Amino acid sequence: MKGQRSIDKITAIIFIALLLQVSAMAQKGPAWLKKAVFYQIYPSSYMDSDGNGIGDLPGITSKLDYIKSMGFNAIWLNPVFVSGWYDGGYDVIDFYKVDLRFGTNTDLVTLVNEAHKRGIRICLDLVAGHTSDKCRWFKESSQADANLRYSDYYIWTNKITEKDKEDIELRKKETNTLYGARGRYVEANAPRAKYYEKNFFECQPALNYGFAHPDPNRPWEQRPDAPGPQAVRRELRNIMAFWLDKGIDGFRVDMASSLVKNDSDGTETKKLWKEMGEWKDKYYPEAVFISEWSDPLKAIPAGFNIDFMIHFGIKAYIPMFFAKGTPWGSWDDHRCCYFDRSGKGSIKVFIENFSKAYNGTKSEGYIALPSANHDFQRPNIGTRNTPDQLKVVMTFFLTMPGVPFIYYGDEIGMKYQMNLPSKEGSNERAGTRTPMQWTAGSTAGFSTCLPERLYLPVDTENGTLTVEAQEKDSLSLLNFVRQLIALRQSSEALGNTGGWELVSDVNKPYPMIYKRVKGSDVYFVALNPGKKKVEATIGPLSNKYTSVIQVGKTDWIMRKGKQCIAMGGISAAVFKVTVGN
Repeated sequence: MKGQRSIDKITAIIFIALLLQVSAMAQKGPAWLKKAVFYQIYPSSYMDSDGNGIGDLPGITSKLDYIKSMGFNAIWLNPVFVSGWYDGGYDVIDFYKVDLRFGTNTDLVTLVNEAHKRGIRICLDLVAGHTSDKCRWFKESSQADANLRYSDYYIWTNKITEKDKEDIELRKKETNTLYGARGRYVEANAPRAKYYEKNFFECQPALNYGFAHPDPNRPWEQRPDAPGPQAVRRELRNIMAFWLDKGIDGFRVDMASSLVKNDSDGTETKKLWKEMGEWKDKYYPEAVFISEWSDPLKAIPAGFNIDFMIHFGIKAYIPMFFAKGTPWGSWDDHRCCYFDRSGKGSIKVFIENFSKAYNGTKSEGYIALPSANHDFQRPNIGTRNTPDQLKVVMTFFLTMPGVPFIYYGDEIGMKYQMNLPSKEGSNERAGTRTPMQWTAGSTAGFSTCLPERLYLPVDTENGTLTVEAQEKDSLSLLNFVRQLIALRQSSEALGNTGGWELVSDVNKPYPMIYKRVKGSDVYFVALNPGKKKVEATIGPLSNKYTSVIQVGKTDWIMRKGKQCIAMGGISAAVFKVTVGN
């Protein structure tokens, strides 16, 4: 009996250990995320297979070998669902059907299957918070009968405040509608009610996930557990299941923090995503959730595997990348962005906020620092426009911890094109949604159409900013990106799960030097985006180093018995370090 009790005790210990291991795995997400390097594609702008001037799914499929050749093993596609195209695909009419401009559902499944053959995962963009006003759900909801299937999928009222009425009138006078999301309500004068709540543009009625703190005097404000909000949750799961069953590998969730209304601290929204995450992990454990929340300390504990740190939310991204005089440079009060040749930027805000988010979430999920995206400017903008400058930027993006996301075209240094006409609600965002540049020529190999029929114009700088030209140049930005991704994938220390620590002085931002470590594997990354020579002390250790990546002039030197990294203007280096004699 004593022996049996010992066996039972050992069995229990093993069982608990296995449970803890499974729990840890569930927290971190599927194992493939440890090596994931994402490539973001705006489908209208990547490759046009039928000559109509707009990119499509067969076009993307035709370029999978190119994507694989760079080392990317995952793709995030911006919305491909049937849309009214008032907001670049983010006004969805039918979540279960691919828009004809891109092809068919079968074309999407073909893309997924061909990508999987090459070891590439495909994630879709999920617009969870709203639909188009052309969606049949909304049309039914607007009818006088409030007891139809979709009646409570949206938020209707006949009463709004005087302030809300003023916002409606002011919105009518606005000329720049990019961020013209003024106010909460739209005057519809529908049979159901006079007003509906919107999320962004007027054509994007908010889906009803309920109100965290319903006002008893506003009976239309339903609790999150009310039948209407619960039906919307079931619909969201149905949408995800529909595509996951066809082989999709996960979703990037648009404006993930905005679902439950009157939820200032995000409590109910976090509960919602925790519920969704548990459902996903139970039925689709290899799928991932990626949030556009920009607050990892909230998003990742709520069940997301990855959260972006971008141009809103936690203050970190803008002072690093957005120069004054550029479209998004005025979004913050920073004097000068860090990645600027003037060398007058600061890393203090970034380091404080990134460190807090990283240390608070590294055992649960991943932070993503994208090179750009469809909503804000590319690295090649203004005075940051030379290959060496862009190589320094890419060194940062591809040596930081978390999951990298490179926006299509950034691997060849495509420019953010200023002052383009608005296209499908893009406004200033048009400059970052221009067609991928494959070859020299008037349409850059993106399409066989006439140049005037292109989705947006191209600017190849006489063919230099093209895949064709950079494939032939061993020192090109394209081949540098390949080199960085290959290095990242060769080392756990430099990879998604490697440790990270700032080594240089946060108050002396040039150069910025950080350490990546995993076990005995150690790398130092040094960055100097400024045009002046700089130097930083590393420490008294007797280290052996090997330079494995270098941009410009950099050197590891001894000065007064201490090791230092000396850097020329606009330079970067990755050193593999062996500690000890």
